[in-house]
Amino acid sequence: MKLQRLVNVFLLFTLVVGILFIARELLIPLALAGILSMLFVPFSDWCERKGMKRGFSAFLSVLALYLFVGLIFLFLSWQLKDFASQMDDMQNKLLGFIEQIRNWINNTVGITHEQQKEVLKQSQSSGSGGASMLFGFAAGVTGVLINTVLVTVYLFLLLFYRSHLKKSLIKMVPQGTEGNAGAIVKESVQVSRQYLGGMAMMIGMLWVMYGIGFSIVGVKSAIFFAVLCGLLEIVPFVGNLTGTAVTLLAVTAQGGDSKMIIGVVVTYLVVQFIQTYVLEPMVVGKQVNINPLFTIIAIVVGEMIWGIAGMILAIPILGMVKIFFDHIPSLKPYGFLIGGD
Repeated sequence: MKLQRLVNVFLLFTLVVGILFIARELLIPLALAGILSMLFVPFSDWCERKGMKRGFSAFLSVLALYLFVGLIFLFLSWQLKDFASQMDDMQNKLLGFIEQIRNWINNTVGITHEQQKEVLKQSQSSGSGGASMLFGFAAGVTGVLINTVLVTVYLFLLLFYRSHLKKSLIKMVPQGTEGNAGAIVKESVQVSRQYLGGMAMMIGMLWVMYGIGFSIVGVKSAIFFAVLCGLLEIVPFVGNLTGTAVTLLAVTAQGGDSKMIIGVVVTYLVVQFIQTYVLEPMVVGKQVNINPLFTIIAIVVGEMIWGIAGMILAIPILGMVKIFFDHIPSLKPYGFLIGGD
C-alpha cells in the first residue's frame, strides 16, 4: 500500500512537471503576474480605502511598478554614460589581454596565430549564420515584449478580480474546509509579499554595500557595477556570481592590477557573508521556511522547466506549496520534509 502511494506521488509529480513545461508560455507570465499582484495587494487596498474604484487602484499599482522599473533603468542609463566613455580604453586593453593569451597558447601549446585564426573561422562557419542570429535576436526581443504585455494585463486583471477569484477558489473546496482554504490563500499571499518585499529591501542594501566596497577598491563606474550586482541577486545563487564575474572582467579590461582584483573578490565575500547571516534572516525573514537542499533542487528544477523565470519564481512558489502541504493532514510529512528545522 505504501509503495502504491509512493508510485502515485511520483506519477503526480511527473504529470505536474510535464504540464508546467508544455504550458510554460502561458504559465510563466501568469505566475510572474500572480506573484507581483500579491505584492501590490496592500497598495491597492490602501487606494480603495481612500475612495478609489478598484479598476483605478489596479491601474495605479501597474503604473507604480512601471515607474519603479523605469527609475532603475534611468539610473543605469545615467551610470552607463560614464561607463561608455571608458569603452574605447577598455577595448584596447581587452584586445591586448587577448593577444597575450594567444601568445601564451603559441609559446606553451605550440598552436600558431594562423592556426588559432583557422580554428575560430571553423567554429564560426559551423555555427549559425548572421541572418539566423539576427532572426533569433529579433524573436527573443519580440518574445520579451509579448510577455511584458501579458504580465501587465494579467497583473491588472488579478488585482481587479482578486476578491472574485478568492471566493471562487473557496467555493471549489469540499464543504467544511472553507476556513482551511481561506487560511492557505491568506498565508500564501503573506509569504509572497514577505519574500518580494524583503528581497527589494535587501537589494537596496546590497547596492550600498557593493557601491562602498567597489569605490574603496577603486573600480571605475563602481555605482553601475554595484547596481548590476544587486539586481542580479533576484536570480538565486547564480546572479551574485554572474555580477561579480562581470565586474572582475571589467576591472581586468580597465587594466586593474592584482590588488584591485583581490579587492573585488574580498568585497564580494564580505557582502555575501553579511547577506547570508544578517540580511536574509532579518530582512527576508523565515516565512519562506525551506531547507537549503530543497531550495537548490527547486532552483535547478525551475531552471530546467522555465529557464531564468523558473529560478526567480522557484522559492516563492515552493514556499506556497509548503503552506498547502502544512494545511492538509495527509501531506504534512511532505511539508515537514521540504521545511527547515
